[in-house]
Amino acid sequence: MAMIHKKAWKGYFDQIASGKKKFDLRLADFEVHEGDTLVLEEWDQMKKKYTGKRVEAAVTYVLKTKDLHFWPQADVDMHGYQVIQFEMKKGV
Repeated sequence: MAMIHKKAWKGYFDQIASGKKKFDLRLADFEVHEGDTLVLEEWDQMKKKYTGKRVEAAVTYVLKTKDLHFWPQADVDMHGYQVIQFEMKKGV
């Protein structure tokens, strides 16, 4: 299991640190697997430097999209993708 260090922009970092944001959308230019630890370090994009804040999160699921062809490319070009986070409702 690997420890993977990545930048997290300030606004997104706050949402991750608070527990509201429980997903991340990244370019798949590195290897990541379930069980790895993602170390997210807050990055101030205006100052172009790290703030010193960081959080660690366990990777529980990875979806790679390069070879997924759910929709026609014209529809993807027109609408793009959206990532939806959800939690199961209790008692339903």
